[in-house]
Amino acid sequence: MTERIDVVVIGGGGAGLAAAVSAAERGASVLLFESERELGGSTQLSAGMLTAAGTSVQAELGITDSAEKFFQHYQDLNQWQLKPGLVRTFCEQAGPAVEWLIGLGVEIPARVSHDAHTPGLTRAGVEDVWRGHVPKDQGYGVVQVLAGASRKSGVDIVPNTRVERLLVDDGRVTGVVADGIEVHAGAVVVASGGFAREPSLLERYYPSAVAAGGDLFVVAAEGSRGDHFGFGAQVGAAIAGEGWGLLLPTAYFQRLHHWQSGFPPVSRVLVNRHGRRFMDEDASYAVSSGIIDAQPGPVWMVFDERARTGLPGGYAHWNAEHVLAEAEAGRTLRADTPEELAGKMGVPAAGLRATLDRWNAGLPAGGEDAEFLRHRSLSAKGITRPPEPIGQAPFYAARTVPAELVCTHAGLEIDAGAAVLDERGNRVPGLYAAGEAGAGVLGNRYVGGGNAVANAVTFGRIAGHAAAAG
Repeated sequence: MTERIDVVVIGGGGAGLAAAVSAAERGASVLLFESERELGGSTQLSAGMLTAAGTSVQAELGITDSAEKFFQHYQDLNQWQLKPGLVRTFCEQAGPAVEWLIGLGVEIPARVSHDAHTPGLTRAGVEDVWRGHVPKDQGYGVVQVLAGASRKSGVDIVPNTRVERLLVDDGRVTGVVADGIEVHAGAVVVASGGFAREPSLLERYYPSAVAAGGDLFVVAAEGSRGDHFGFGAQVGAAIAGEGWGLLLPTAYFQRLHHWQSGFPPVSRVLVNRHGRRFMDEDASYAVSSGIIDAQPGPVWMVFDERARTGLPGGYAHWNAEHVLAEAEAGRTLRADTPEELAGKMGVPAAGLRATLDRWNAGLPAGGEDAEFLRHRSLSAKGITRPPEPIGQAPFYAARTVPAELVCTHAGLEIDAGAAVLDERGNRVPGLYAAGEAGAGVLGNRYVGGGNAVANAVTFGRIAGHAAAAG
């Protein structure tokens, strides 16, 4: 191809589509390569939630919030290990990115939502102000709106084509090679996703996922193969976010997104090797995996027969029949008494009995969870009825571990303008990155539901504007 394109975008997920549309809005000619047969990437597989502050959705619900408050919370949760300038830009621009999506046609109604799947505003993590913006039709809806906008704005989309390498001339990125064809461009945006599907890269950049062993399952898109590392190596790009990612805690038998696998019973407790409860079972995954990892020995989810039989149908794993089958196979532990169950779990019988007695005397009795404040989490989820006691034999214990790999955080280090930085901290001319491929915003603590999608759209938009400006 001899014609010069203004902007080439690598990847057609949330970040790539946001970059393409934004660049086209600035008058640039845009060519987007997507390695898979269809657009969407991991964004399309997600709930599509976006965490943002100071939005019209919040304002219509009477919620006062600001980018400054968001920034302080974000940095505190990540122990200030992230570059303040980069994170501040994200916190300032995530709200405008949400407004931009709404303007394009993404529907986020101004109403309270008690989960990640009902459109509206929900609690995204452990923040004191609700910031989770849930769109209609989930991640699929976000992708469809962005894909439609890209086509309307003249973006040329080439699916099923994996970019092989960058073109580099005297240190400046000048295009890409795809299917053996050189495509020359004024700037390139790398938005190829993460590396959750590439075991060798997981071993190198996110060993915690490998440590999950046979329990590990991946819900990221098939195209999450870490292509950004190869592109970065061509130009001596710096890598940020090593060792960070998002592993959700799950029962060992879950193998799909939770909206496909289903949800554990409300009446459950998590206990450590001492048979003691140690956390709010409904704590946000912003912190829950870290709490579980800090426990001695294996962690067990304990529930009873009433909880099992009360599970709703229609889910692949958390349904009464599947749990029973796991118990019959001996993989989920089952016993007629808590003491017998404790023996199978290898925890002190007195400890487990005391834990269940305290549970039954607390929330199920209509009171509060004085130790872990779980009543607050249940209320945020719209659950107002007290949970049932755990007392109907047989009793069950399912091993619980951070094992659902959602996204990876290591990638090409970027600055607040989405420009890729080299190992000396200088910009690589002509090269930008966003989403999981552009690292530095997603930290050692995932701030909450919508962190990754908001990062993808926000920095995709910033990258598109910057690339179009040349």
